[in-house]
Order: sequence, then C-alpha cells, then structure tokens
Amino acid sequence: MLERIVATAPVFLLVAVRCFALIRTTPLLSSSAVPGVAKVALAGFAAYLVLPSVESYGWNIDANHLSYIFLLLGEALIGVITGFYITMIYAAFSSAGQFFSLQMGFSAAESYDALSQIENPLMGQYLNLVAMLVFLQIKGFQTLFVTGVTKSFSALNAVSMISGRERFLSFLLKGLTELFLDAMMISLPMIASLFLVTTSMGILSKAAPQMNLLSEGLPITILVTFFLLSQLIPVMTNFFAVLFERGFEKVATLFTSFMAGTS
Repeated sequence: MLERIVATAPVFLLVAVRCFALIRTTPLLSSSAVPGVAKVALAGFAAYLVLPSVESYGWNIDANHLSYIFLLLGEALIGVITGFYITMIYAAFSSAGQFFSLQMGFSAAESYDALSQIENPLMGQYLNLVAMLVFLQIKGFQTLFVTGVTKSFSALNAVSMISGRERFLSFLLKGLTELFLDAMMISLPMIASLFLVTTSMGILSKAAPQMNLLSEGLPITILVTFFLLSQLIPVMTNFFAVLFERGFEKVATLFTSFMAGTS
C-alpha cells in the first residue's frame, strides 16, 4: 500500500486534497468533535480506494511545476463546493426550526449546537438531530462518497471547473434559494397553526378580558407546537429524505453535465 502511494504521490495528493476538503465541509464529519487525525486518515483511505480508477484516466502531472499548486487548490475547491451544497440542505432544517421558534416562544432559548456549530434555538437543534438520523438511515455517507468522490473524478477536474465556473455559480445560487424555500415549506404548517392560535387568544382576550388569556399564551403555544410536532414528524422525516435524495441527484446531474461537455 505504501509503495503504491509513494509511486503515485502527485496523483494521490490531488485525490486526497479533494477528499479532505469534502470531509471538512460535509455535515457531521466537519464537526469539531471529530478529531483532525481521523479526518486526515479517512481522506487518505478514501483517496487510496479511488486511486486505481483515477490512474486509468491517464493524468499527466508534473509535481515540480508551479501549475501543480493551482491544481491542488482547484481540487480542494471542488471538494469544498460538493460538501458545502450538502451543508446547505442541512441548513434548511435549522432555519425551519428558527422560523417557528420565534412564535412558540423558544427563540431566546439558544445554545451551542454541536452539529451545525452555531448558536441555534432548541427547535433548530431538534430538527438537525432528526435530519442527522434520516441522513444515516438513507445511507447518506455512502451515497455522498460514491457520487462526490468516485464519480466526480471521472466528470471534472480543476481545469474543467475553471472553464465551467458559471455553471458552478448558478448551481450554488440555486441551492441558496432552495434553502429558504425548503425551510419555509417545513415550517409553514407550524407557523400557520401558531398564527391561528395567537389570533384566537387575542380575540378571546378582547371579548373576555377577565379571562387573562395573554398570561397563558406562552404555555398554550408551546403545548400546541409539541402536539403538532408529534403529528407532523412522520411527514417531516419523509420530506427530509426527499430533500437529501434530491440534493444527491442534483450533484450527480452537475457532474454528468461536465462529462457531457468534455466528451
């Protein structure tokens, strides 16, 4: 194993850089809870597995030339873009939780989320946890490494990425717009229901001020939110799985478009 890596060191380093950049930006693996040594080891192992197929492409690389440094940077950028797109899908779940946390009264209850590595309301952390379980259930890591690592080397490299930079830019911008759309679709039933609850309590408090419903508004909205979550969580998990599968398909479509352009 070591002899083969040394013999093909320039190609192996290019593959390892893309794998490491993908791991550094992929949800769960990019967490600070995962040791850096484990990330480097996983990137090296993934690069070794991909190396035979990459050698068959006939890459002519001169490691002593200055262009090799730019190739390394380009490979790292490809890995970052692939992992960042999957991270944007995860951000939709966290954003959905932030949307209805404000109405249910949990917006002030923020703490550090180890998964998203940001200050996140409790509902955002809860949806992140559910999304993580769905991601593992649908074998997201296997699909990500097969699509984002193995097939990506047959589709594009740093040179083809530069020539198709407009395609990459439109791909990321479309992903950002879909992030907010997906977050709104997830949180819309909760927001609409809580809006009706708040409106009803306001009307009742005006009709019968002696009931003092405003003082009971926070517990009522929290109870209604948890009840709705218990009823909607099966539908949400199915929608989460659809979002992940759609994201993988779009990444594969992007790579296929580059293969069609270079063929």
